[in-house]
This record gives sequence, C-alpha cells and structure tokens, in this order.
Amino acid sequence: MADIVNLRMARKHKARAEKERAAEQNRALHGRSKAEREQGKRTAEASKKFLDGHRLSDADPAGEN
Repeated sequence: MADIVNLRMARKHKARAEKERAAEQNRALHGRSKAEREQGKRTAEASKKFLDGHRLSDADPAGEN
C-alpha cells in the first residue's frame, strides 16, 4: 500500500531544499567563514594602530597649522 502524501507539504519541502542548495552554492562561491571575517577585522585594526603609533606628530596631516 502506498503512503499518503500531502502535496502542499511536498511542494514546501522541495522549495526549502532548493533554497538550501542555492544558499550552499552561494556560500561556497562568495562567503567567508566567521573566523576569516574576524581575522580581517583584527588585521585592519592592527594596521591602523601601527600607523597611528608611528605618526611623527599630531599636527595636521597636510602640514598646515
């Protein structure tokens, strides 16, 4: 005997599976992991701190006072 299938639910399951497949593909193509984003943020902050620490003076960067 065959199982009874609710077509409305079957369509929803199929749509969810398709969206998940597309999302997985987009993550693989365009995404970065959380660790990679955090590393980039730390690198940018470290670079700014390094440059700020090596300024010659607090005067106007254009050289005008």
